Amino acid sequence: MKFTLSWLKDHLETEASLDEIVEKLTMIGLEVEEVTNRAGRLKPFTIAKVVDAEQHPNADRLKVLKVDNGSGELLQIVCGAPNARKGLVGVLGRPGDYVPGLDFTLAVGKIRDVESFGMMCSERELELSEEHDGIIDLPEDAPVGVSYAQWAGLDDPIIEIGLTPNRPDCTGVYGIARDLAAAGIGKLKERPLKQVRGTFPCPTNVNLEFGDTPALCKAFGLRLVKGVKNGPSPKWMQDRLVAIGLRPINTLVDITNYMTFDQGRPLHVFDADKVHGDLVVRRGKDGETIDGLNGKSYTVDDSVCVIADDNAVESLGGILGGEISGCTEETTNVLIESALWDENGIAATGRKLGVNTDARYRFERGVDPDYMLPGLEAATQMVLDLCGGEPSDVVQAGEVPETNRIIDFPYAEVKRLSGIDTVVPEMNLTLKSLGFWISGTGDVVKVAPPSWRPDIEGKADLVEEIVRILGLDRVPSTPLPRSDTVTTRVLTTGQIRRSKARRSLASRGMNEAVTWSFISHDQAVTFDGGADALVLANPISSDMSDMRPSLLPGLLTAGQRNADRGFPDAALFEVGQIFTGDQPDDQKMVAAGIRRGTASHAGSGRHWSGTSDAVDVFDAKADAEAALSAIGAPVEKLQVYRDAPDYFHPGRSGTLKLGPKNTLAVFGEIHPRILKDLDLDGPVVAFEVYLDALPQPKNKATRSKGKLQASDLMPVRRDFAFVVDDGVEAEKLLKAARGADKTLISDVTLFDIYKGKGVDENQKSLAIDVLLQPVKKTLTDEDIEAVSKKIVASVEKATGGTLRG
Repeated sequence: MKFTLSWLKDHLETEASLDEIVEKLTMIGLEVEEVTNRAGRLKPFTIAKVVDAEQHPNADRLKVLKVDNGSGELLQIVCGAPNARKGLVGVLGRPGDYVPGLDFTLAVGKIRDVESFGMMCSERELELSEEHDGIIDLPEDAPVGVSYAQWAGLDDPIIEIGLTPNRPDCTGVYGIARDLAAAGIGKLKERPLKQVRGTFPCPTNVNLEFGDTPALCKAFGLRLVKGVKNGPSPKWMQDRLVAIGLRPINTLVDITNYMTFDQGRPLHVFDADKVHGDLVVRRGKDGETIDGLNGKSYTVDDSVCVIADDNAVESLGGILGGEISGCTEETTNVLIESALWDENGIAATGRKLGVNTDARYRFERGVDPDYMLPGLEAATQMVLDLCGGEPSDVVQAGEVPETNRIIDFPYAEVKRLSGIDTVVPEMNLTLKSLGFWISGTGDVVKVAPPSWRPDIEGKADLVEEIVRILGLDRVPSTPLPRSDTVTTRVLTTGQIRRSKARRSLASRGMNEAVTWSFISHDQAVTFDGGADALVLANPISSDMSDMRPSLLPGLLTAGQRNADRGFPDAALFEVGQIFTGDQPDDQKMVAAGIRRGTASHAGSGRHWSGTSDAVDVFDAKADAEAALSAIGAPVEKLQVYRDAPDYFHPGRSGTLKLGPKNTLAVFGEIHPRILKDLDLDGPVVAFEVYLDALPQPKNKATRSKGKLQASDLMPVRRDFAFVVDDGVEAEKLLKAARGADKTLISDVTLFDIYKGKGVDENQKSLAIDVLLQPVKKTLTDEDIEAVSKKIVASVEKATGGTLRG
């Protein structure tokens, strides 16, 4: 919301400085985002007088001017403006001055062999208006040599505030002035609510026709003013509209824009001679179209509220007028509309058609319903004052809704909720200055919010109003009480696991990424998703249509974007949620990561000592195990299975399970088909760790570390080589060896796989290293032999293998 300081003072009688006003606006919740003025970029331009004007010797349409800029010497300027003449007082730009409307800096130049030392400027060249028929023509008494911006009042500060959606009352300058007056910055000038009497019945009627469907228009006021003289609006109005970024069009249209920003009351004007029959406010029909005043065409349906006449759709109700009935300088009879629209309908239509207008901005937040007809009267009076004409009676369709809301307000709530210790008269004065009505005496009174404050619903809202006007600096600073007891754990198990997983993966050289929770439907299907329940009803874009069933699509595309920008060896991870359905239990927390190119844990890229190898499945397996270890999973007990999802390479992937059904992680190399479908370059390995799948810890959480399990006895290592069938998995053999004696056997690892001479064609040799850790006594040869026999027997039973000779 933008406005100028002089505009604000139209409604606020104050001696406060600009700094005081800006500070107070922010203090009362209307945060000032920027203060600017137009004088800054126009500061070099000065007022100058044309002393002499002669015909250019080499061009019929050019003149050579002698210009006095107050410096004591005349400047030669070549000018092609039709109104350039001797005695004209205009605005001069010198070499080195930047011309904003032309986007270039002036320099000394030759035009048809005649030197020119600057230019006389038009309003469009200085971005003051669209006028470009000639150079600026100032009054004869304009002071030569003085800064034009200062003389023209262009140094009027422009204040921009950031409005929150709950403050529709401050979408107009008058509402902002009301808040400042309540905060003690001056006195509010009451706006006149004078009724304009019509001299004849309005020939155009209005009908609201919504049938059995919910009404998208609550009330509609209309009046005809005939015999108007339209044209450019007054300079003061144009200056204010230009200052806030609006382009002046003509007086009738400019009045509606001015009322929108001055009173927060959007209006619309129809050229009455272009309207055929009565106006009907209804839902659109499939296939109907409208050419908007913004130069774009829109197709409507029955979810869109339109204003139509006997021939066609004339307007998108409350959002945008139609070109077919727009007012031009030839307009002599004008219909002025002031209506109340359904807030939800306005928002839905704006989003559906992609239309953002100042009217939509206000109507979807809720305008003052009680000002519908007074706003129509004020606009009518402005039309009569600036364009002349004769007004008709007002016709109204629908009823303005009642806004009476009574709130029981205990004064003690201010102290309880804010800590501010204030007196009743001060609270009453604050509320009344904001327009609230108060009735009753005692500790609890009845308060009625004004019609322009739809956001006030309860006593807490009243406390907020009092606090923001009195000032947040009056809220006392009170330290939190100290507790004598030891604080208990604050974070949940899930939060702790997420934090530990992040630290673990980051310590392995991976960079954390945050990707969208939405992916395209094709990607969702590729990664075992795409269910109808996970398709978004209102997606941000077509490639973000589904909730993600996996973190990998986002990470894979992020890795490819890095590669496209010259960083091919990416190691990325993310901790976030995935979605398998629309129920609460279908939302899972996952830690996932990818490694691309040569981005292994040992390092990536090229080096004089040798280039790093490409990543492989074991890099992903190591990352998954590291994350599981960090969150407390018994990694040594995990079993490796081959049933990884089909977006992994079937021969280079696996799952880590705690038991046959509880999958804690999946890992592997991404399938070449997936890389092709996603237009990715390989190799890429990835993993996903399901943080919620790990059972909750049985012991009570504690800050202390567990008991150190260490032995002062020397461990013993024994190697075994077994010949097994080629189809036997190594994990099956390792599991059998571990289970032979759980007391003494502390670790079993596979260190060799052999196929070749000495081993049958359909068999292989698997060599394992078994670590025996005695607990009570040093192992004897007999003890070691006994354990060895148990290991051989267990492996033979589980795999059918035999000890290799």
